[in-house]
Amino acid sequence: MRARAPASAANLGPGFDSLAVALRLHVEVEVTPAPSLTIRVEGEGDDLPVDGSHLAARVAVAAAGTDRLAVTVRSSIPVGRGLGSSAALAVAAAAAAGSDDPMAAGMAVDGHAENAAASVLGGLVGATIVQGRPVAVPLPFDPALTFVVLVPARPIATARARQALPAQVAHADAAFNLGRMGLLVAGLGDHRLLVRHATDDRLHQAARQSLFPEATHLMAGLLEAGAAAACWSGAGPSVLGICTSDTAPRVRAAGEQLLAVTTVGGRALLLEADREGLVVQDARPPV
Repeated sequence: MRARAPASAANLGPGFDSLAVALRLHVEVEVTPAPSLTIRVEGEGDDLPVDGSHLAARVAVAAAGTDRLAVTVRSSIPVGRGLGSSAALAVAAAAAAGSDDPMAAGMAVDGHAENAAASVLGGLVGATIVQGRPVAVPLPFDPALTFVVLVPARPIATARARQALPAQVAHADAAFNLGRMGLLVAGLGDHRLLVRHATDDRLHQAARQSLFPEATHLMAGLLEAGAAAACWSGAGPSVLGICTSDTAPRVRAAGEQLLAVTTVGGRALLLEADREGLVVQDARPPV
């Protein structure tokens, strides 16, 4: 079997561990029977060890109930950049190995549900965990919106980004995020309602600032260039400019300059939301 899953941008500012949108970058995993476990990786992540410790191998073996598999991974999702690469890979590997619940496989890897939900359902999703299981719903997303994604050359380990978070937050900060999240969901459903303060956050972005101090300058530059709103993508270090289709090319050009001027290095990508989500195909040739 062959399965393809999209990248995702989670949190989107105030929606910590609860909002994500699928993006048109993909990972494809093919799983076929084999005398013993083999794994091959092409594209992003091809520098990782190709043995039984690889995430795709571990997920496929668990889903199939056997290690007599050949696993091939082809990915265009940058690793360690806050674009849901692990969740997308787990979702695709589980589906290609025959799992009937690939979203749960993605959730198990992340410990939260929104990245996996976006990779499975596509589009904008709200997601959470109820009694140990992922529960997700699609949310309205205005097709006039698109994303400029600044992907820095250096990664941030997700575990390190989690460790930077405070153990407790103030009631006022939680209420602040809930209010902004309402504005954000409305604005993503209708771009005419989107305001830049909709992506304000007090739960995670400031706490992670020391891991990527250039983020504030990059987001401010995206807003100045015409983005309607800006935020971290997941745990970073990638940052998003949420744009309309007519402003996005200008914002992307500005993003490329920002990366160069700040000497961060990396890429400025113009990405639409992926509305397909997980796609599974039979990889066997027709008889």
